[in-house]
Amino acid sequence: MDTDPTVVAFFQRYATALLDRDEDTIATMYAVPGLILFPGQSLVVDDPELTRRFFAGNWGQYDGVTEAVPELEVIAAADHSAWVKVDWRYGGQVREHFVYQLVRHPTGEWQIAVLTPTG
Repeated sequence: MDTDPTVVAFFQRYATALLDRDEDTIATMYAVPGLILFPGQSLVVDDPELTRRFFAGNWGQYDGVTEAVPELEVIAAADHSAWVKVDWRYGGQVREHFVYQLVRHPTGEWQIAVLTPTG
């Protein structure tokens, strides 16, 4: 399936925010309400401040990371949503694997509605 250029741009913006350690921008990239599905734990995100605080308190996991390259595969897409498998490459190696469900905000911008790790 072809990757929508707006999806590519979304994840490039996300990568820039990660590298800039910009929790404020990242918080705007998550839909409210949203759902994060970790193994054994589901988190409902009902306030953008939760996302902002999560990232603000966890930048240490990205210590030494100066490059973030998302490798995208759109699994399914419609005008209102897209399911995207993303392998994140840091320092030349794939380090994280996620599936994101993106939804369109009323402004037309994509936001993450569901996030689940896949490996």
